[in-house]
Amino acid sequence: MTDAPRRRCRFPPWMARYVPWRFVKFGLVGASGAVVNLAVVYAGQEWLFRTVEPDRLRLNVSLALAIFFATINNFTWNRAWTWGDRRALIGRALLLQFGQYALACWIGIALQFVLSNLLVAHFHYLIANAIAIVVASLFNFVSNDLWTFDRIRLWLQRRI
Repeated sequence: MTDAPRRRCRFPPWMARYVPWRFVKFGLVGASGAVVNLAVVYAGQEWLFRTVEPDRLRLNVSLALAIFFATINNFTWNRAWTWGDRRALIGRALLLQFGQYALACWIGIALQFVLSNLLVAHFHYLIANAIAIVVASLFNFVSNDLWTFDRIRLWLQRRI
């Protein structure tokens, strides 16, 4: 077996300027989290909590479990793949980093909720929600890049 350099997927130069590869990875991880979320909601509704009454309580328990597992999935993949190049430089405990990640995600969820409700006065509810999802995703990416995965500390270390 040879030690050939790893091939990396690269965007054309004109696209790389506008869409960083790390953001694409973040989006792909988010898509995998959506699949995990849907699968756990389905499993909760159909099998795990089938006997829970009323139906609304069963849905809420299923959603809580789904969000929990999707958050763990996304954190794990983002830590290993999206920001995997920074893992050796991050000096904080895994649980603390997960807490930062979860907090950033919850703020993003709140942002999406508020924006959707504000924008629905001007757009169809699906368009309003789609805009809010994009804004919340950008917020999540930037907050995790700067805070959870230490871009600020890396930048400061290079300046000192």
